[in-house]
Amino acid sequence: MSDYLLLFGGGKMPETKEEQDAVMAAWNAWFEEMGSSIKDQGNPFTPAVKSVGPDGSVTPGPGKGPASGYSIVTADSLDEAVEKAKGCPVLEGGAHITVYEAFEVM
Repeated sequence: MSDYLLLFGGGKMPETKEEQDAVMAAWNAWFEEMGSSIKDQGNPFTPAVKSVGPDGSVTPGPGKGPASGYSIVTADSLDEAVEKAKGCPVLEGGAHITVYEAFEVM
């Protein structure tokens, strides 16, 4: 088993209390469905972001494109992690997901 970062980008935040409740219900259902393969449920990001370049320079904004949140899952392969990502409720809000395999070095 390996860890996979699901990096969310784009999408929109729910605006009304009813939309917020529906979105949270969808997330809770997905987390329950994922069971123990969810290693870190993650969190959304605020719009506050700065990037650090290889030369140490700091610029406002994201480096390669805005990210809006993340989750970490465990899976036997990248393809399995991608299949798990397909059920993520963030997609319903118009976001996209980039799946990265992580490995332990420490």
